[in-house]
Amino acid sequence: MKLPISQRLLLCAALVPPGARVADVGCDHGYLGIHLLKTGGVKHVIATDLREKPLENARENARRVGADGEMDFFVADGLSAVSPGQVDTIVIAGMGGDNIAAILEAAPWVKDPQYTLILQPQTSGNDLRRYLGQAGFTIVTEHLVRDGGFLYFAMVVRFGGGVPLSPGQQYLSLPLLTSGDPLLPDYFERVLSALARTVSGIRAGGDEEKLTYYQRALDEVQEMRETYERTRNR
Repeated sequence: MKLPISQRLLLCAALVPPGARVADVGCDHGYLGIHLLKTGGVKHVIATDLREKPLENARENARRVGADGEMDFFVADGLSAVSPGQVDTIVIAGMGGDNIAAILEAAPWVKDPQYTLILQPQTSGNDLRRYLGQAGFTIVTEHLVRDGGFLYFAMVVRFGGGVPLSPGQQYLSLPLLTSGDPLLPDYFERVLSALARTVSGIRAGGDEEKLTYYQRALDEVQEMRETYERTRNR
């Protein structure tokens, strides 16, 4: 069975440390955990999902390729089925950044630098980065990937040393800005376009508090792009 694993999940897999014991939260079809086991990169995977049907599919996919003996499957909300020390790496991918933040907040034991967090939000990346900084997490690295015509990012996060991020940093982290990622120009364009539309809509509605936040984010990201382009063209 050839796994139809996406480029987005392959990016997450590439960030998992060799020999890790992994929790795949919101595993869906189970492809990420199966891929990690079949490529020999990890020792064991705990796969969880809120719904029984996707978990049944994940079990069957693992059975077909002979990986089911190295995976545990749980219907669970977030990390509720995972105990402290049971894993050392936690992957949460394919859901909103606000949901990822809520999962982390509900499991205070992850606030420990022994855990590597690999996070890949589909939406609300700014909300996730805001939460991480406020909760004391540090974004170690951040990478971009194009998948199915869309641009996604995934980050490696550990607890400790995190500080509150400015509005612009909530949209584009320093590790990503300094990564040299070839997709960064496209990411700038996507973020700036979205922020410009948001600012325009809020200005028409008259919400001054929101306007201040999004205008500052727009200004900061524009300044980041100008600095990035000057540096790149030297």
